[in-house]
Amino acid sequence: MIELFQFESCPYCRKVREKLESLEVDYICRPLGRKGRNREELLKIGGKVQVPFLVDNERSLRLYESEDIIEHLELNFGSEISKS
Repeated sequence: MIELFQFESCPYCRKVREKLESLEVDYICRPLGRKGRNREELLKIGGKVQVPFLVDNERSLRLYESEDIIEHLELNFGSEISKS
């Protein structure tokens, strides 16, 4: 399962959400606030509070940068063209 830790207003997070949706990838959205469980979990598993942060549990992979995340999604879940 894919998990995305993100801020709703972050433009880099939006790019990743749009890619996940265009590729029709099922994922769990983990919104962050100033405090809360998702923020604590991100710090615990990622080591820092930076978004977007993608966890691909099937591949035991964790990524921070939006371009790296998008590249991973395209390589492993196909492109929009192949979904048409």
